[in-house]
Amino acid sequence: MTDTILSFADARLTLDGNAGRVDILRGITLDVARGETLGLVGPSGSGKSSLLMLMGGLERATGGSVTVLGRDLTALGEDALARFRRDHMGVVFQSFHLVPTMTALENVATPLELAGHRDAFDRARAELETVGLSARAGHYPSQLSGGEQQRVALARAAAPRPDILLADEPTGNLDGATGQAIMDLLFGLRDRHGSTLILVTHAPELADRCDRVVRLEDGRIAPADMARAAE
Repeated sequence: MTDTILSFADARLTLDGNAGRVDILRGITLDVARGETLGLVGPSGSGKSSLLMLMGGLERATGGSVTVLGRDLTALGEDALARFRRDHMGVVFQSFHLVPTMTALENVATPLELAGHRDAFDRARAELETVGLSARAGHYPSQLSGGEQQRVALARAAAPRPDILLADEPTGNLDGATGQAIMDLLFGLRDRHGSTLILVTHAPELADRCDRVVRLEDGRIAPADMARAAE
């Protein structure tokens, strides 16, 4: 694949649980191209979110390799991994993970400030305007609806202009109309910043908007998708 931005080679994730060791991911080999939109689908417990966590360096592979932008994430220490994620990735979860004591503007600007961006607040205001929340910039999360909170989370993820946007069921806590609006915004942010988008979803209509869809089953890429995964 030309200009691969992310590559898995026999990546595995095994975790210790109350019942003993559990194989979460069982040898994932997958390439993602720069600028591609990839949908990850499959039943609950198939490993979709865990795969996304490996992509973002939020979990560390226990076998194989995970290479992002030419860097092997399994070889990075925690501090280096956090800096790499800060500089190159935006992550949106089903839960909004906003800081309750910060305004919408502060939630977007503070990570930029910590990353050393002198224009942090200007950039944060611009992103809030992009997601239609200029008038709510001074409000706290408790004063915002669920859809508005997810818009703030989208603005926060997009503000660093990341190479990769990771989204884990970003509409899961929202009603249908609000969820559709959030997805339109997410795809718009992808286009605006030229980011690679990797999306975990159960919704067929969202998967249909992706350039490519990979289905996971029991911690593996489904057989019908294995050849396409490395195209």
